[in-house]
Amino acid sequence: MNKLLKYVIADILRTKVMIAYTVLLFLISFVVFALENSPGKGVLTMMSVVLFMVPLVSISFSAIYLYNSAEFVELMLSQPINRNKVWAGIFIGLGLSLIIAFAVGYGIPMLLFSAADGWVLFLTGIFLSACFSGLGLLSAVRVRDKARGIGAVLMIWIFFSIIFDGLVLFLSFQFADYPLEKPLMVLSALNPVDLSRILVLLDMNISALLGYTGAIFQSNLGTWSGMVFISIILLFWCVLPFFWSIKFFRKKDL
Repeated sequence: MNKLLKYVIADILRTKVMIAYTVLLFLISFVVFALENSPGKGVLTMMSVVLFMVPLVSISFSAIYLYNSAEFVELMLSQPINRNKVWAGIFIGLGLSLIIAFAVGYGIPMLLFSAADGWVLFLTGIFLSACFSGLGLLSAVRVRDKARGIGAVLMIWIFFSIIFDGLVLFLSFQFADYPLEKPLMVLSALNPVDLSRILVLLDMNISALLGYTGAIFQSNLGTWSGMVFISIILLFWCVLPFFWSIKFFRKKDL
């Protein structure tokens, strides 16, 4: 598995898409931090970029990579290698490659301009890279057709990034007369993008931007307890897609 892991990481990091992603993220981060007169404002601006770009690139690239590597996967499975090890090598290799790209693209400008303020957003980007690469692989291994699979991952990204917040807002208005604190906390735990936004804003202690769900986390758990709780949930979001996807991969007829 170690050889497969090294091959996947080296193969992905050499691709033009991954190089372009890293360079683009580096340029955006550098320009934003250099132009903002306050590190906190730079982190807030980059939060919007990270919450939009990282999930989209991670989920779409992971799905497309698996579809394009179908022959390579078949070759690996024709060897005396356990299916679990093959999938673990691909899964971990993809996740680590996206994390490395994000760490270089965002991490270097952050260290130069805003190391003290931007570390939570840095961790958030790592969580999102791992989580959405896993969701992309889960979708690709579940849906055989490439066009349908890519459509599915884009719908997942749109749901988590745009539709979910609208649904939460709709429910909060419809049931405003009822105690919604705990149900909304549970709903927020179902969206890694929303959790990532709340985590960054809790660290920066900007109550005006927390929104309804963020204010619920802060009032019920406090700042640091809320951040620890959200980090644990995000960690589960990184791990669970692996167990779901490996279940389908074991039974998949290649």
